[in-house]
Amino acid sequence: MKIWVNGGLRAADEAHVSVFDHGLTVGDGVFETLKAVHGRPFALTRHLDRLARSARGLALPEPDLDEVRAACAAVLEATPMPLGRLRITYTGGLAPLGSDRGDGGGTLVVALSEARPAPASTAVITVPWVRNERGALAGLKTTSYGENVLALARAHEQDASEALFANTVGRLCEGTGSNVFVVLDGELHTPPLASGCLAGITRALAVEWAGARESDLPMDALRSAEEVFLTSSLRDVQAVHRVDDRDLGDAPGPVTAKAMRIFQERAAADPDPVAV
Repeated sequence: MKIWVNGGLRAADEAHVSVFDHGLTVGDGVFETLKAVHGRPFALTRHLDRLARSARGLALPEPDLDEVRAACAAVLEATPMPLGRLRITYTGGLAPLGSDRGDGGGTLVVALSEARPAPASTAVITVPWVRNERGALAGLKTTSYGENVLALARAHEQDASEALFANTVGRLCEGTGSNVFVVLDGELHTPPLASGCLAGITRALAVEWAGARESDLPMDALRSAEEVFLTSSLRDVQAVHRVDDRDLGDAPGPVTAKAMRIFQERAAADPDPVAV
């Protein structure tokens, strides 16, 4: 396996980042996770655009997107596999111990691991912690994932694959690594970006392709929804059959099944769907 580190491919056991890298010491970095099918990344242009937006939001130097694109191609060519998780990580680079940044430029790492197709449906839980929709990192895909690790561990303890958060005013927000959609009275809804959720790439495509409405939703919507589904780069559109102790019955339901079908067809027809 080959990994791209700061300008070139390295063998996995030779791919090193300094212990003084700001991404390691204080989580000062941004990242993207892409699905790669037979060596071809899905929605690469959208992911690179978001990487740049997240970097700007964190006041990091602008990443060289041409280099990132070349790094992705090199890693994918070096390690062929049917389905892969392609991870792009861009950090503040070498810095003093503490919150101050250094001046040596950023660190770029691109790595690939084998992935398995997601099950058609899954279980989720809700957690008591909240997303801060007014925080400095709201809406940015940063490497500061400690609360996600904690919430996901709780989900696994309850035989679930995802944990869902409210925001500070009790509105439905997002999962640790996914966006959430609900069907209410036959209509498809998802929380707006103002809720503090990440502007998910798969979320945006599902909104466009399946005709979902962005709606400010209470957490109780999870208890009244006829259907619930998640979106993310590795899940695509995944039905939810249980929320906490509520069984949603046979999943996917009709609205979710239609969204799954539309997403699969559109994604197969255009592996790099750019924003209009």
